[in-house]
Amino acid sequence: MRDAASDLHPAAIGRGSSSDTAAATRAMLRRAVPPPRRLLPAILLGIASAASSVALLACSAWLIARAAEQPPVLYLSLGIVGVRAFALGRAAFRYLERLTGHDASFRQLASIRAGIFERMLPLAPDALASSRRGDLLARFVDDVDELQNVPLRVVQPLVSALVVLAVAVAGIAFLAPASALAVLGCLVAGIGTTLLVQRGGARLAERDLAPLRGELQAAVVEHVRALDVLIAFDAAGAGRRRIEQLGERLARATRARAAATGAASAAMSAVGGIAVAASLVAAAPLLEGGRIDGPTFAVLCLVPLAIAEVAGAVPLAVTARRLSRASAERVAHAVPATVPPEVPAPPLHPLAAPEMSPPAIELRGLRAGWPAVEERSGPGDEPAAASAGAAALDGLDLTIAPGERLLVRGASGAGKTTLAHVLVRFLAYRGSYRIGGVEASELEPAGVRRLVGLVEQRPWLFDEDVRQNLLFARDTATDDDLLDVLDRVGLREWLDERGGLGARVGERGALVSGGQAQRLALARAMLADFPILVLDEPTASVDPARADALLRDLTDAAGRSGRTVVVISHGAVDERLVDRTIELCDGRAIETSRGPGPLVANSGGAAREP
Repeated sequence: MRDAASDLHPAAIGRGSSSDTAAATRAMLRRAVPPPRRLLPAILLGIASAASSVALLACSAWLIARAAEQPPVLYLSLGIVGVRAFALGRAAFRYLERLTGHDASFRQLASIRAGIFERMLPLAPDALASSRRGDLLARFVDDVDELQNVPLRVVQPLVSALVVLAVAVAGIAFLAPASALAVLGCLVAGIGTTLLVQRGGARLAERDLAPLRGELQAAVVEHVRALDVLIAFDAAGAGRRRIEQLGERLARATRARAAATGAASAAMSAVGGIAVAASLVAAAPLLEGGRIDGPTFAVLCLVPLAIAEVAGAVPLAVTARRLSRASAERVAHAVPATVPPEVPAPPLHPLAAPEMSPPAIELRGLRAGWPAVEERSGPGDEPAAASAGAAALDGLDLTIAPGERLLVRGASGAGKTTLAHVLVRFLAYRGSYRIGGVEASELEPAGVRRLVGLVEQRPWLFDEDVRQNLLFARDTATDDDLLDVLDRVGLREWLDERGGLGARVGERGALVSGGQAQRLALARAMLADFPILVLDEPTASVDPARADALLRDLTDAAGRSGRTVVVISHGAVDERLVDRTIELCDGRAIETSRGPGPLVANSGGAAREP
């Protein structure tokens, strides 16, 4: 049942139009900027460093020209001290500016990543099923990393450069107004021309750079994950060629960006030379008329070089902003902006979870389906269309008694996995789903998952040892607890052969068989002490000769403590292992058989074996 709280979810900000996309991108760019109390020290230190560079060149020019006049050394002492002070200050301020700026930026990146993860949590796992894992990883890592350039290469350099340029030009105007106008004109014309050249030469490359990184990473991840299948069907070569093509496109975009950056640096160097010539021409009449002396003339000739070097940060900042904007757009849309109606949202006023263990489950008129699949139009970020998912469960009525062992059967696509995900509140529903007499939509989804545990068809095993894979469920468990639960699921002998709890399981359980992975997942679920366990296709990865033995071990181990066990399977199962069997057909349940023995009523209002 869809709750009104979903409309209040922080992710529920639409992006249906281009204006929404632009607004979300601008919001992400603003979020990448650290708060003033953290960024202001870096800006002030950047101003001090750039000002020291200009002052160093001015002081050096004055000192050289004044020394050529061979005055008493006392008249040069101030210039000598100034050169040393500004040289040391430039390096020290630059180091401190980098230190404080990166500290502020990295703290902000941590906040952005935490925000993305918080947006993922209500959507995982089913609303993210259509997301390409490699592209999502690229957005979460590479594109978020690119946002550090907003404060480091855009805001701080731009503010520092503008302040220092204004002060420097004002200083030249104090000495020679005509020279200040000449230098200012050269800077404005040079920066404008550089920005136009950059915009025309590398705009497309900069726009495509971040999406191409995501496409390449997604292609590599998909190729590696499916490598065995690709090799079996002799299709690995095509996958490698696609990766090579994406790599070449990314390299071309990177080279175009580097060429534009180099051209901008060269242009700004030329602007410095032109500004020197312009200042010289404007100041020459003042020197000839005796209105300024030789050292002052030297300052007016050489300071424009330092000013042009500071002004070079402006084109680079504009370029960095374009790159950061592309990454900000991808980060802003890393996960769906709105919570799909098929994904449950927390209620505004959640009720307390039922305390009876295990609680009864009652489904009445239950309807549920999967989130729509977004289709993306290419390397860009906006979904082109969304194919709506039909309801996999339509009017399902089912009662599961406390401690019952229920087998749910059905053909592929009949809604078995949909039922499992509804029971653990990965999917929302319409109709009624009561657990222990309380409507599940009035409970926190996480609270439901503390009552109902799911052992999936392909359980996730971390690339760690057996101990860490089990402690994930209960971090206070001792080694004796772990060995006991492994013994109950039939893995104690296997564990001893592998060398104990320190045995590695490999990435996603690559070093264990399908049956062993299922047993490890069940052991983890038993450590979590779920009153209700849902086993989704537990024998799908096991050969038929061992399927019944595995299922018998799993159901016996899971039900030994009075747990309710729901087994979902599309294959043949020995019905003596369960109390009741139902079959899903057209989204509804049809009871096909009950286990042997008399049935008695229980507190859940249903019947089961004594």
